[in-house]
Formats: sequence, C-alpha cells, structure tokens
Amino acid sequence: MKIKIIAKKIYPELKKIYNKFEISDDADICLAIGGDGTFIRAANEFSGPILPIRSEEKDSTGYYADVSLKEMDFIIKSLLKKDYKVEEIGRKVEIEYNGSRHYGVNEILLKNVQEEVYFKLYYDESGKRNRLYNYALSGDGFLVTSMIGSTAYNRTAGGPIILDKNVMCLTFLSIENPLTNSIILRKDEKLHVELEKGRGVLSYDGIMIGQLGSGDSFDVKLSNKKVNVIKLDKENEEFSAKLSRIIKSKMN
Repeated sequence: MKIKIIAKKIYPELKKIYNKFEISDDADICLAIGGDGTFIRAANEFSGPILPIRSEEKDSTGYYADVSLKEMDFIIKSLLKKDYKVEEIGRKVEIEYNGSRHYGVNEILLKNVQEEVYFKLYYDESGKRNRLYNYALSGDGFLVTSMIGSTAYNRTAGGPIILDKNVMCLTFLSIENPLTNSIILRKDEKLHVELEKGRGVLSYDGIMIGQLGSGDSFDVKLSNKKVNVIKLDKENEEFSAKLSRIIKSKMN
C-alpha cells in the first residue's frame, strides 16, 4: 500500500509510518495529520480517501478525525490488515469564474474590500434563471458551503449545521437587508452572482481566486466531486462529541 502524508508539522510518530509503508504522491490513501486545516488541505490536494488524524494540539480541533496520534500503533495495524471502510462525507462546492472552475471543501467566499460590496443573486433551476431578491444586497459579502464546511466558518457566521450531503448553504456576512437568513439550495440548483458596486475578493478555502468589481459575475453549485474519508474498525465519535470538541476549542 502506498501512502501520502500531509502533516501540520513533523511529528515523531511519523517514523513508524515511514518504516511500514511506501510513501508516495501517487498513493492509495492519504494521512492528514493535524487539525481541520490540514484535512482541508489534503482534500484539496488528494482525490482519494483520506484518514484524518488529530495531532492533539490546542489549536487543532480535528473535527473530522476519529483517531489521534496517540493511536498510531492501532492505525498502522488497521491499515496493514486493510481493516477499514471508505465513507463519503460530502461534496465539494464548485465555483466557475472567468472561464475557470475551482472546488472548495470548506467554503466559497466573497468578501468586501474596505467598503461594502453590492451584488445581485439569482438561482438557476432546469435551465431557468430566477431572482432570489428583486434588489441588490450590500454588506461584507457571503459564503457558500456544503455539509462538510457547515461546522466551520459557516457556523461562526450564524449559518446552520448541515446534515444533508445533497444541499449547499448561502450565509450572509453583515448584510443590510431585513431578510438575512441563510438560504439552502438543492444539488440541482446553481447560484448566479453579479456584482453591481464596490470591490470584493473571491476565494475558496482561503485560496484567492481574484478581485472582482462592478459587472463581474460567477456561478456556484454543488459539484459531483466527493470527499471520502477512511473509517477504522472502532467506535467512532458521535456528532455531539465532535461538536462539543469544537466548542471547547473556542473556549480555550
């Protein structure tokens, strides 16, 4: 079995991995060792199944990980015996801008530059384009996430935690509008955005795509690109335990 390693830093426990497996970029699975940021990086760089491993550092939440570095012997034994299953945890969000496509694991983000950004929102369904609002919205911008990223930036911005793999969520950031609730879109609906005034930075997972101004537009939809994780044969954390870990990390 070939393994790719993406780690927050060089941990002593990695020596055991190097002694037991062939390490390669052309790998069967990827070990993402660190926190949620490391997992997001791995999901952006690697298309196959990922095993998230918590590093147990104070600044590493590790929401997606059911195992930690402390369990390295168990992890190695399970991988050698192929005593695991591959599970889909959601889809990436696709953004199309200026003829190029990008795929966000955590979120797609439009953020204002200095002053407010004004934008119009539409959604496409069955080839027909409809307005979400009959006027332009203004404020700091918005983010779009799927089930995977709903517990991260989306949650801290007041958006919902999503438990459905087949929807995406639009959450506003300090919008001057009576209706500021998040909006849920189905997988067959595409969001179309047109900038009317101001400047905004468009990015995915913290990676900048470009700076947009008046007249620019882009489309966002739930893609067919799945994010798969490896589940070892053990009692995995329940949702409530994962959520509790996030809350505790914010209180430290």
